Amino acid sequence: MATPSTDLLEAASNGNESAFAKLIDPFRGELHAHCYRMLGSVHDAEDALQETFLRAWRGLARFEGRSSLRSWLYTIATNTCLNAIERRPKRVLPIDYGPAADPHGNYLGLPPIEETWIDPYPDQGLGLEDGYAGPEARYELRESVELAFVSALQNLPGNQRAALILREVLGFSAAETADALETSVASVNSALQRARKTVDDKLPEETQQATLRALGDEKLQELVESYMDAMGRGDVDAMIEMLAEDAAWSMPPLPGWFTGRDGLRGFMEVGPLSGEWRWRHLPTRVNGQLAVAGYAWYDPDQAYRLFALDTFTLAPDGRLAGITSFITRSTLSRDELFYQRYPEQPVDESNVSVDAEQFGLPELLTD
Repeated sequence: MATPSTDLLEAASNGNESAFAKLIDPFRGELHAHCYRMLGSVHDAEDALQETFLRAWRGLARFEGRSSLRSWLYTIATNTCLNAIERRPKRVLPIDYGPAADPHGNYLGLPPIEETWIDPYPDQGLGLEDGYAGPEARYELRESVELAFVSALQNLPGNQRAALILREVLGFSAAETADALETSVASVNSALQRARKTVDDKLPEETQQATLRALGDEKLQELVESYMDAMGRGDVDAMIEMLAEDAAWSMPPLPGWFTGRDGLRGFMEVGPLSGEWRWRHLPTRVNGQLAVAGYAWYDPDQAYRLFALDTFTLAPDGRLAGITSFITRSTLSRDELFYQRYPEQPVDESNVSVDAEQFGLPELLTD
């Protein structure tokens, strides 16, 4: 990262907003990703990022250059996120929220009143790069926003979460991390040791990045095309063949989820492949993972409207070990005819975690 010029820094310190914007813009994407790792929410990350820049603007005159501007901004962002963590419950995925649902019960549950779920994260344009941030980093940058990793992070107390991210994702030294957290190197090392154990116990043996590289582009393209084809044709048998034995399918913001081939067959037969849905799909990437954007026919628009981002967790053999469908339609108005009525649910802006534009996707498909 280029060092900001003295003139630019001086101009910004003297109240030049244009100079300040030029100072912070190179860090915007990576800071947003940092806030997302800390908070598990794109929306919370955006709020934390804006507060970070506001604090930086107000405090820039006191920036003495004893650390890099990047380290200084990360210190502000980290402490902003720590304050946010204290004010709200942790975010999780449905499979960590409660037991699997009965696929024949026609009931997925209402979304919790509080914001509970981890948000999907768009790959492009927000500082999500390949490789490691530095020689001391233990996790790849793309690996560090995978759903399993972000979910594991949310189980850590704030100080442990910050220590692990700063040290092992961003490659900060123990001394830099201690400065950012206003604590001692010994405290950082202690927090890091406890955080490593918790995270390692919750992570799968192989990351999605390793699995994606091992399978190769040709196999991945074949998998995505097979999924879109089977969903589009409503072919339950073809879908079952793509699943691992213990596969799980969840649909935040709904708490209900299903697991195992028998359970998923029942879910698909009364749900998305019941014949009550007309589907179109586009391939995409979410949280550094393979994903497919599902568009369901919406009669009022006479078009296919974005319904969910089906995010894949792949087993090493290429089967689907998990599907996390981040739903974009309202889940607040349902009754016993849930599966018949759900395709017609409108968008409810207060209950949507997916912004189509942010993921580089159209809201509607007309053919």
